[in-house]
Amino acid sequence: MNRLAGVTSPYLLQHADNPVDWWPWTPEAFEEARRRGVPVLLSVGYSACHWCHVMAHESFEDEATAALINGHFLAVKVDREERPDVDAVYMEAVQAATGQGGWPMTVFLTPDAEPFYFGTYFPPEPRHGMPSFRQVLDGVREAWEDRRGEVTEVAGKITRDLAERELTFGVGEMPGEGEQAHALLALTRDYDTSYGGFGQAPKFPPSMVIEFLLRHHARTGAEGALQMAVDTCERMARGGIYDQLGGGFARYSVDRQWVVPHFEKMLYDNALLCRVYAHLWRATGSELARRVALETADFMVRELRTTEGGFASALDADSEEPGGSGRHVEGAYYVWTPEQLRHALGAEDADIAAHYFGVTEDGTFEEGSSVLQLPQSEAVFDAERIASVRERLLAARAERPAPGRDDKVVAAWNGLAIAALAETGAYFDRPDLVEAATAAADLLVRLHMDEAARLSRTSKDGRVGANAGVLEDYADVSEGFLALASVTGEGVWLEFAGFLLDHVLARFTGDDGALFDTASDAEPLIRRPQDPTDNATPSGWSAATGALLSYAAQTGSAPHRTAAERALGVVRALAPRAPRFIGWGLAVAEAALDGPREVAVVGPADDPATRALLRAALLGTAPGAVVAAGEPGTAELPLLADRPLVDGRPAAYVCRNFTCDAPTTDVTRLRAAIGARDTGIA
Repeated sequence: MNRLAGVTSPYLLQHADNPVDWWPWTPEAFEEARRRGVPVLLSVGYSACHWCHVMAHESFEDEATAALINGHFLAVKVDREERPDVDAVYMEAVQAATGQGGWPMTVFLTPDAEPFYFGTYFPPEPRHGMPSFRQVLDGVREAWEDRRGEVTEVAGKITRDLAERELTFGVGEMPGEGEQAHALLALTRDYDTSYGGFGQAPKFPPSMVIEFLLRHHARTGAEGALQMAVDTCERMARGGIYDQLGGGFARYSVDRQWVVPHFEKMLYDNALLCRVYAHLWRATGSELARRVALETADFMVRELRTTEGGFASALDADSEEPGGSGRHVEGAYYVWTPEQLRHALGAEDADIAAHYFGVTEDGTFEEGSSVLQLPQSEAVFDAERIASVRERLLAARAERPAPGRDDKVVAAWNGLAIAALAETGAYFDRPDLVEAATAAADLLVRLHMDEAARLSRTSKDGRVGANAGVLEDYADVSEGFLALASVTGEGVWLEFAGFLLDHVLARFTGDDGALFDTASDAEPLIRRPQDPTDNATPSGWSAATGALLSYAAQTGSAPHRTAAERALGVVRALAPRAPRFIGWGLAVAEAALDGPREVAVVGPADDPATRALLRAALLGTAPGAVVAAGEPGTAELPLLADRPLVDGRPAAYVCRNFTCDAPTTDVTRLRAAIGARDTGIA
């Protein structure tokens, strides 16, 4: 029976035709394992995971290996992007047992879902000190059949140890000036002064840390914070991690210099980085930041937007290499040799392109190919000619076999994309981007939210998945709706955010104010996951804290403000030890320390004076400032209550910590009040 045929996960569908008799994660799967008296083989991965594809080809497509699995195990396949709760619980066990983690994740469980043997990728033959997957299967089978009592005892102890792990830092007082300054100092020590970013290879884009640096600079004037943000963003934008032809960022760089990426392109990375570069432009006016923000936004709309109006999760790293060999190779779609440049451009322009993009005969990647970079100033090249070169290379690349796309729509990541596209569209007068953000928000409301405003995590091809939303879904979708409300002045988005955040308070918050990744009424696992650290995306905890704070500023809700301040205690506890992994939490703390400021713009939407004030308000760098715009007294936007026009003219009101400045009709005065530059665009 092909039990994966009807699922919505592209990753599971990739395995639907394996000879392995896969089950999705369901109660029925574990009931069947009990009936048969066999252990469960849990395999967790995701669609764009390179080594997941490798292990699938080597082992799960192999008839002999499949026969061994089917005869002695109950095989369960999980998409970590659809079930982050399952992934988090067992990844914690893998890391505790082995000291490391990653995907594919391979865990053996009892029929009661208790883990007893752990690993990640296993090769088909022994290599580099690793046993083969067949050896692992044989060893686990023998242990289960010959020493089952010992195995179940070990599994029970591991499960009890996991269940007893609690967050010792809990919640409490939010960080103050001193804690934020110490976090900045710790980041400075870990900063790579030669190439930007933090730490050594592999290097991941530190989008959430950069957001903190920008906000800290805006609040305190710390030039070092701004310089780290500027230099890191420029290094990434000029490196191979950025797609120099089509826009958008790859997942990470395998080297310290940002030259060679792991080529998968994720929606969440690009949403976060689009917003970061837009905010960098807002702070500095950098032309590079403007270009990258817009190109990344255009990439998301062009290559990730689905027919239904949402955004797909990822593009694979691998694709078929040009030439029709049928061989799938990492990066094949993106890299170039000098000969390929000559074929696409002719000799003269190929030489220019090679110089401009750093393509060499030796190459910077594999087999003499190069990842395109911008190793030197563009000013020494003819702009029109380079534009022509880029256009022709992009057209030539489009003829290559494209990477596969993971078409599932993840609520949380679409929330991040909504926020990024709404703000980028507003900053750069691109209403099409705001329209794309609105369409994605409409899809989430129409398809992912039920009548009680409960979220489903995923959908595909217009069909909603069976998995309940987790904390990051409620938080990031709220963040997107709040950004859309500020940009469009449509109070319905603020209302929807309120519905979602009420669930956060009621179903994801513990008695002490701590936040959990799953709802109180979610499917019980061996441990209720709870991770406040920011990783590839803001943690649900950090994201919820930010959304609660913004919603409180928009509405004056004391319960939401109190919940945000209590939850910020985790930042105070974690930042001294690991500021790189609490970047969004630090950014939210900057907003709390600054107020955040509340800006109400009142006036007719079609009045140029209203539009000028709204633009200035949206471009303010005051950390986490919230904006509401509309006719005086618009009921859906509480910030507009009791805020009349001034002498019959559109006006802006700026408030902070329960104190309001005098209203102003002057754009220059408004800019000064919220740290906005004069961009020269009305």
